[in-house]
Parts: sequence; C-alpha cells; structure tokens
Amino acid sequence: MVELVNVVGSGSFDREFDLSVVAEDLGSLAEFDEEKYPGMYVRLSEDSPLATIYRTGKFIVTGADSIDELYDVREELVDVLTGPGIILEDDLEWFSVQNLVCTTVLSSDLKLNALAIGLGLEQTEYEPEQFPGLIYRNPDFECVALIFSTGKAVITGSSDLEEAEAVASFLEEKLSRLQLN
Repeated sequence: MVELVNVVGSGSFDREFDLSVVAEDLGSLAEFDEEKYPGMYVRLSEDSPLATIYRTGKFIVTGADSIDELYDVREELVDVLTGPGIILEDDLEWFSVQNLVCTTVLSSDLKLNALAIGLGLEQTEYEPEQFPGLIYRNPDFECVALIFSTGKAVITGSSDLEEAEAVASFLEEKLSRLQLN
C-alpha cells in the first residue's frame, strides 16, 4: 500500500509582483526578506502548506497531505490575493501537481547489494558510504524509488499517484521473484 505524504504543486500568475508591497498588504500571512531569499513565503494558517511566490508571478505550494489539499490551498491563495486587489481572479494562468512523495513498505530486512544486482546495476545506485538507501530508476517510470534495508521505500518524482502505486507493485513483484529478504 502506498501512502501519500507530501504533494508539491506549482503555478503562475499572469503578472509580476513587488513582493515587499505584497508582503505588507498580506501582513502576518507573509514573510519576505529579499536579502535571505528572493521569494515571499505565505502560510494561510499555522498548519497549512507553504506557498512561495516569486517576483515573476510563479509560485510553488509545498507540504500538502493530499492532492485535494493542494488545490484547496491554491484556491485560498487566490482568494487571499484577490481580496485586497493584488491580483484579479483570472490572473491565475496555470497550476498543476509537480511532485508526489509517497512511502510504502516492500518487505523487511532487505539485502541492498543483492537487490541492486537483481534490479539491474544500470538502473540502481547504491553507495552505503554516501547514502543508506538504494536509488532505483526504472526507465518505464518518471519517478524514483529510494529503498532502505528495513524494507521501507520512498517513491518520489511523479505527478501521478497511479504511477507511484505501479512502481510499488513492480518492486513488490520483483522482490518476491528475487527472494532477497
């Protein structure tokens, strides 16, 4: 079973911003210090995902727990910016899911050296001195799986939950054939 743990989306408003003015208009919702970072952080509530808006009009939303929450934050962000007249509602050019981060449990006590060989050395990276997990890139999928000796895996880089689930199923099937646990 794949669990969705983080959703990242990005979009663009059809305009540029003077972020210091926008930050002042948004008050406590915004944080902007151009000497530290060129983007303005907007947090709509204490525990909501973080939106980062750039001068160019592009923006990123990170930390959503679901795709629905991601789109809800986008709508709230548009509402917060249209309220004081910072943007018009139709200034939103586009918005889409960019990355899903999912976790799953494949097995327990995996032998990662043997798994790297079983999955194909050209599709895996395993350097335990550098990183404790095996990095697996299947050319049939756009996402990457980070597989740990505990059997836990992180699947990231996809914008489609079905693809992340397909990678998890592929890995479970491959593990059962390789019998490496």
